[in-house]
Amino acid sequence: MVVPTLPVPPVARTFARRATLRRSVGLLGDFRHEQSAPELFYGSLARDTVDLIGDLYAGLTGRDLTGTAVVDVGGGPGYFAEVFGAAGARYVPVEPDPSEMHAAGLAVGGSVRGSGLALPLRTGSVDVCFSSNVAEHVAQPWVMAEEMLRVTRPGGLTVLSYTLWWGPFGGHETGPWHAFGGEYAARRYARRHGREPKNRYGVSLFEVGCRDGLQWARSTPHGELLAAFPRYHPRWAWWLVRVPALREFLVSNLVLVLRRR
Repeated sequence: MVVPTLPVPPVARTFARRATLRRSVGLLGDFRHEQSAPELFYGSLARDTVDLIGDLYAGLTGRDLTGTAVVDVGGGPGYFAEVFGAAGARYVPVEPDPSEMHAAGLAVGGSVRGSGLALPLRTGSVDVCFSSNVAEHVAQPWVMAEEMLRVTRPGGLTVLSYTLWWGPFGGHETGPWHAFGGEYAARRYARRHGREPKNRYGVSLFEVGCRDGLQWARSTPHGELLAAFPRYHPRWAWWLVRVPALREFLVSNLVLVLRRR
């Protein structure tokens, strides 16, 4: 079998070297701990996220994260704060839900309570604005994406990474039954577990696809799309983003990398 290969966008070349099968298998193994041992799951995800953002920022600017202002939209309790601080960044999580902000008992200086749909930040005030696995929980994800671009300085980096509905993890804890409908999957979960799922379809979990994100990123007047690739796949599988229909099922999590105009 000949595996298709495509040139890696310059901004993603450093990260592409990290995108190995070993990394993919390790992250996949950690996903099962998301609700049972969140400190383990989010600790691993935090390390991978700072590598991702640091590599992309270096690819864009030629510099590391030292001295940068980094905003994490939907940052929850601040699991990523320590790793970004160690990388030299001033990390600011923005989270609308106060229960999520205090869920892990962490104290993150500079945390901001606010909605991703109307970020309480000045226009062009940060070097990097990113969101990890949040857009699928927002009823208007592209409004949030535009807000992320707004607060990023011209020439700065905006990174949106989100879970695709038709992928294996699209239903979160209700999967794989979400393939038969989000409402069906939610009701089935409630019957089997005696409680509502944490991610309730139509309330805190929505259908968002690969095509949707690519259309937004290519059409927004406020940013230039520099790269789009599957976050958790090895480099040799990045070509899947180029294949309509197939990408909705196999990309799983899409990363959109934009430069603020």
